[in-house]
Amino acid sequence: MKCDIAIVGAGPAGLTAAIYGARAGMSVKLIEMGVPGGQLVNTDWIENYPGFPEGLSGPELMQNFTLQATGFPEVELLMGHVHKIEPIKEGFVVTYGDQSLLARTVIIAAGANPKELGVPGEKLLTGAGVSYCAVCDGAFFREKTVAVVGGGDTALEDAVFLTKFARKVYLIHRRGEFRGAKILQDRVFANEKIEPLLNRTITEIQGKGKVENLVLKDVESGQTSDLAVDGVFILVGTRPNSDWIQGFGIETDAAGYVAGGTDMETEVPGIFVAGDVRKKTLRQVSTAVGDGAMAAMSAVRYLEENQ
Repeated sequence: MKCDIAIVGAGPAGLTAAIYGARAGMSVKLIEMGVPGGQLVNTDWIENYPGFPEGLSGPELMQNFTLQATGFPEVELLMGHVHKIEPIKEGFVVTYGDQSLLARTVIIAAGANPKELGVPGEKLLTGAGVSYCAVCDGAFFREKTVAVVGGGDTALEDAVFLTKFARKVYLIHRRGEFRGAKILQDRVFANEKIEPLLNRTITEIQGKGKVENLVLKDVESGQTSDLAVDGVFILVGTRPNSDWIQGFGIETDAAGYVAGGTDMETEVPGIFVAGDVRKKTLRQVSTAVGDGAMAAMSAVRYLEENQ
């Protein structure tokens, strides 16, 4: 199997890259290990993507992205986990699952996954009250008490979302103020179901078979306290899906994000990067779309210059 451009990941960046690559007349293989759409398929509502003044759901937006990208005959969606890219004279051998393809160029748009807290009880109770997706699991906590951990946009948005189901939502953040957008902070503080707990960290998640209690530490005094909850949603950022590319000559920073220039080029000629896996300061749908468009056009230019 051969193609001009292989794209690893079918999130906003990868799907956009596929659209731009196909429109340039290139054959595109889009490789996804899960559901096309990336993290946005687990996002309840998006209000800051241009063109939708009333907002729309993440799954709806990603369904439209996917339909548009796969509507091009030049684009083929393949399912599998990419675990190796091998440079050869003709381009790159991309191995996914137990299959492989030959690509003249590669765009890494593998995205990111939620970070874990790394505290005792977290792994043991994941799926039994510990969750990383409010949209996925919120309905399981009707009339329950839950905690949300984090201070960014996602944590604030999901705390408000969970009030549709839970009778009480604690919003735990390690700093003295939230990092999220002011409009989201205003919604949090105006919601009677949400109680912010600032300058707190979780040191342990406890429960027999399910989440029952959080051990909190006051970062200023050092004192610990218990907080009885039925569930905890951990929303403290993301980690890049880049473990599989270590050792391929592609530069990453200490956190694993892939370095890419203004044209999305990596250290390896012919390999480009886009979206949340890329080292950058802002990770939003709009920035992922911009990355994907630029990566695709850079790949097209590379192919034209290396006929």
